Amino acid sequence: MSIFDKVKAKAEELYGRAEQLYGESHGDAAAQVDGEARRLEAEAQESELERAEGQDDDGLAGAR
Repeated sequence: MSIFDKVKAKAEELYGRAEQLYGESHGDAAAQVDGEARRLEAEAQESELERAEGQDDDGLAGAR
C-alpha cells in the first residue's frame, strides 16, 4: 500500500471515466461499459487501499 498504488488506482479511475464519457458521447456502448467497469474496479481498489491503511494502526503508536 504505497503512494504509487494510490496514484495508479486514481489514474485507472480517471481513465475509466474518460472512456465511459467517450462511449456516451459517441454512442459506443462497448466503450461505455468498459469504461464503467474500469472505473468501478479502480474505485474498489482505492477503498481497499484506504481500508488497509486504517488497519495498520494497532492502537499502540502513542505508547511506544
